[in-house]
Amino acid sequence: MKGTTGSTVRAPAPAPAQLPLRAGKREAEGRALTMPQRNSGNLAGRRIKLLHAVLLAVAAAAAGAWLAGTRIESPADVAARTAPPPPSPILVPVEERVLSADVVTRGTIRFGLPQPVSLAPSPLKAGPGLVTTLSLRNTQLNEGDVVLTASGRPVFVLQGQVPSYRDLVPGLSGADVNQLKEALKRMGLDPGSTDGTYDEQTSAAVAEWYKSKGWEPFGPTREQIVAVRALEREWSDAVKTKAAAAAAVATAGVSVEAARATAAHAVKAAAVESAARLAGQRRPSEPGQGGAVLTVESERARAQVATSAADADLAAQIADHALIALDPRQTETARNAANAKLEVARAARQKARLEGELAVQTAEREASLSADRAEVGRAAERSARLEGDKAVRAALDAQKLAALDLTMATERADQAAADLAAAKRKLGVQLPVDEVVFIRALPVRVEEVTGVIGNAATGSLLTVTDNQLAVDSALPLDAAPLVKPGMPVAIDEQALGIKATGVVETVATTPGTHGVDGFHIYLGIGVDSTPIRLEGFSVRLTIPIESTKGAVTAVPVSALSLATDGTSRLQVERNGALEYVTVKPGLSANGYVEVNPLEGKLAPGQRVVVGYNNPAGSEVR
Repeated sequence: MKGTTGSTVRAPAPAPAQLPLRAGKREAEGRALTMPQRNSGNLAGRRIKLLHAVLLAVAAAAAGAWLAGTRIESPADVAARTAPPPPSPILVPVEERVLSADVVTRGTIRFGLPQPVSLAPSPLKAGPGLVTTLSLRNTQLNEGDVVLTASGRPVFVLQGQVPSYRDLVPGLSGADVNQLKEALKRMGLDPGSTDGTYDEQTSAAVAEWYKSKGWEPFGPTREQIVAVRALEREWSDAVKTKAAAAAAVATAGVSVEAARATAAHAVKAAAVESAARLAGQRRPSEPGQGGAVLTVESERARAQVATSAADADLAAQIADHALIALDPRQTETARNAANAKLEVARAARQKARLEGELAVQTAEREASLSADRAEVGRAAERSARLEGDKAVRAALDAQKLAALDLTMATERADQAAADLAAAKRKLGVQLPVDEVVFIRALPVRVEEVTGVIGNAATGSLLTVTDNQLAVDSALPLDAAPLVKPGMPVAIDEQALGIKATGVVETVATTPGTHGVDGFHIYLGIGVDSTPIRLEGFSVRLTIPIESTKGAVTAVPVSALSLATDGTSRLQVERNGALEYVTVKPGLSANGYVEVNPLEGKLAPGQRVVVGYNNPAGSEVR
């Protein structure tokens, strides 16, 4: 046997044919012994048998060693015999396919999330009513249907995103009013423009809606009517106050004009008096001197003239008296009359002298006080001016206060008018908060009835679910960031033959929410409409994360290899030979990778090497 080095390995055992010859010779010698010799040699015979047994054992060992030696192989012989046969390439065709990387998980299909139906208390009513009727479980509710009644009043269901939280009355504005108008339009009514304002046309549409369902609309309450009457009185009082304030403003304006006129007159009169006083103390011929000298001289001259006239009259009376006294013909009466006239003339002369002296003294005293009188005149003029300004300012202040009163009275009247108008608008048909329930999507089905007929209509009374199927699922923490709301989802279960589509609706932001454990993120999926009843089934969910958007040239990932320069390449079969084609890999998904040849061409149907295989029937040890 030759090994890897070419040497021969031989077994060292003796030839097995020699062993029987030696044993036969000894047996012949033993038969030639005599009988006495045999008895005496029993011990020797046993020893010989033992020796024969040993020899037989050695012969058997030698034969086994020879047999083993014939089967011994060198390591080289073993390697040569067990070497693999020449490999053959495994070829697969190049394909054109759409590649997509997917996130796969499982979930359970259910109806939409349960939504409790509860009623908020309405300020329009004295208190919550009593439940009189309730919808049965599995009842389908469409828009405008009555879901229950409370104290004989209906509770309607409408579609809307904003929950019912206040009474909808004329004059209100907001998103809830707008969604009410949109619901009325969907029901074939005309609530006016969807501008978010509850106007008279909206009120009429609500009334028509109630009546079409066989119910009386909710009109104004007694409290609202009383409030309107009170607001009417307040508005009337405010209007009267405004009129009085306007009259006060007009009066204040007249008072201002009167004060200004009075002030101007007083100042002008003081100025005239002061000017007259100054003018009386000046000489016309001596404008540079004061008027005091002219006044004194004038009084002296006047006194002198009066004295001279009295002297002349006295002289005339003396002459007349003398003539009467010397004439004997005059009677005693004439003489007494002459004497009386003479005394009167003397008294008149004395009077004229005294009056002249008094007038001169007065003029002299007035002359000494002329400067003070002039200052007093100027002070009187200033005082008149200040008093006039004070009176005008007081009149202006009164006018401002009257204008402020008018402004405040106008604001109160306007506010009262606005309050009255708002209150009157609310006297139309209203929609109490406890008579409507807004649901995001309709129709819905009654899932559970929790209210009790005869109990107060408070708290959760019903639980509804929409007819939209949904899937509750969970994502591993590493896959959750890849999934976004709006992504399409393929839903299937091969064992049940289920196939459907859906869209990602919810991806929780934190793990451990919505009933999943702390190592997963909740995933909510909306199921597209399907005629198959899928609620309650566990299904597989496949979410494409990345896609080539169209068919691309793709090969199995195992077909790619890395060249020494770091580029990617394929082994392509062409005309029975294999050659390398350098490619640029793209998206990899589901065991395939997109490839774009950088050199040469690569067409669908061409075969590429994905591995090597031994020929059929060869044994690999």
